[in-house]
Amino acid sequence: MLDEYYVFLEELNDIFKKNITKFKNINIVININNINKSNLNNVLSIIKFSKSYKIPFYLINNYQMSIKYNANGTFLSSDHKQLKRPMLLKKNFKIIGLAHNQLEYYKKNEQLCKNIMVSPLFYNRKYSINKILGINKFNLLTNNWKTKICALGGISLNNIKKLKMTKAKSFAGISFFQKKSPLLFNSKGLL
Repeated sequence: MLDEYYVFLEELNDIFKKNITKFKNINIVININNINKSNLNNVLSIIKFSKSYKIPFYLINNYQMSIKYNANGTFLSSDHKQLKRPMLLKKNFKIIGLAHNQLEYYKKNEQLCKNIMVSPLFYNRKYSINKILGINKFNLLTNNWKTKICALGGISLNNIKKLKMTKAKSFAGISFFQKKSPLLFNSKGLL
């Protein structure tokens, strides 16, 4: 059974709202970098939605904005190399990272990430077929990792049951949560 789910959002629509609220332990990751006037309203509506439904949310690569908007934490992308972090973080502030390989895992450990997303597990349009980890490479890569592991990349209803063959305790995505078709849910979330 998966402990948590993460959805990456840049814009909130009715399909996302309907699907996200079905999950008991969902988290929202919001890209707040490169904000301009047109997409600031989108970001603020996602934050407002998260707070109204008591859904934890994380802002990408930005400690200061995470503090300003009272986020539950920060998501550090694989290209975020900064080791310094502000001293004024609240007690339960959670840092989540993204790694594609062992070197990036060590960097995320130095950045004190409690949960590390590993990508790409399955095929998706963002990565070529040669960069896909698959179950075996994913397991070999994460074998000795001491942090909580989250699977990311290409997860769909067709392959979600394969997550049981990994150490992943959570999964993240975008397209999985925007499907119009009904998902398989019970009172705790996804079956």
